[in-house]
Amino acid sequence: MYSFKYQKPVSISDAQACLAKGSESKLLAGGQSLTAAMKLRLSSPKELIDLSAIAELSGIKIGNGEVTIGAMTRHADVASSASLRTHIPGLANLAGGIADRMVRSMGTLGGSLANNDPAADYPAATLGLGASIVTNERQIKADDFFLGMFETALRTNEIITSVIFPVPTRSAYAKFKHPASRYATVGVFVAEFNGVVRVAVTGAALVVFRVTELEKVLSQRFSSESIAAIKVDESALNSDLNADAAYRSHLITRMAMQAVDSLQA
Repeated sequence: MYSFKYQKPVSISDAQACLAKGSESKLLAGGQSLTAAMKLRLSSPKELIDLSAIAELSGIKIGNGEVTIGAMTRHADVASSASLRTHIPGLANLAGGIADRMVRSMGTLGGSLANNDPAADYPAATLGLGASIVTNERQIKADDFFLGMFETALRTNEIITSVIFPVPTRSAYAKFKHPASRYATVGVFVAEFNGVVRVAVTGAALVVFRVTELEKVLSQRFSSESIAAIKVDESALNSDLNADAAYRSHLITRMAMQAVDSLQA
């Protein structure tokens, strides 16, 4: 590690003021990705702005058919929330399957979305549920937020404050995980809203994406049998040591079927 300046603001306005002072600052949420990158010298910020003391960035609120989760809410708190398990159990279950207990106790929703790792779990839920990412400046629809690998629509000095999730009729997440990291080799989030289905995939490509063919078929007939023969185009999918593009294409359909089956059990 190397020397850097450390700030711990207690309000969003304080955090904004810290950011405005220099262009080589980084926001620290859970730190599960950033601190590792710093140790490897892949990231070298001159200043870290720790958001953990800003109380207004944490918590889960439910009302008007929506669930609002603060950006600094830990994965473990999302997973254990009784109210969330009542309204969006698919999201709570997803959080409970992120990495290991230590990561879940430190990692945050906002940190995961801002980092936008192509194999992270939260992007699939956020896109699959048609959520809105709220910042200190605006609201961004999930369909417009994820631009590329580790790239989002966030502007310089923009801070995620919360995420608004519409409550679906039903939802589920199925993940074929890497045995060591527990990142998604392929993860599929399926959400139904009064007969209209959204399907989002993580781990398979350079950025989370929706599969319109699966959505169309499931909106007409919500059953795993109806999508068993669908083959997702593998031309834009990842090939690496864990799985080639053809296998990932196969996994997308299998994981979608598994998610659908879990909602019919």
